[in-house]
Amino acid sequence: QVQLVESGGGLVQPGGSLRLSCTISGLTPGQYTIGWFHQAPGQGRESVACLSMRDGSTHYADSVKGRFTISGDAAETTVYLQMNSLKPEDTGVYYCTADRLFRLCMYGGGMEHWGKGTPVTVSS
Repeated sequence: QVQLVESGGGLVQPGGSLRLSCTISGLTPGQYTIGWFHQAPGQGRESVACLSMRDGSTHYADSVKGRFTISGDAAETTVYLQMNSLKPEDTGVYYCTADRLFRLCMYGGGMEHWGKGTPVTVSS
């Protein structure tokens, strides 16, 4: 079965950086898109960054372009979200997700597989 486990969240000051990690098991290499979703307190889950494991394509929400970077290791067992220049509005739970369709991640649709999330708080 597919397992997605997030780590790396925590408390950081505005302007600081964090790197989230998603460890992946149960996926056929090259068959899935991995997406990071953000859920702000009291709000819905929104797509932040997407990485196609098939061709390496990426997509970012406008709100994080130039600040966040999604990447994966060569073995495709871990996907990272490097978050720089963090803002208070970045606060919330970050989920690692997976689906066969890249467009679902781009559009913020219902991804097939979800991790439990890792919380991030950006505050002074």
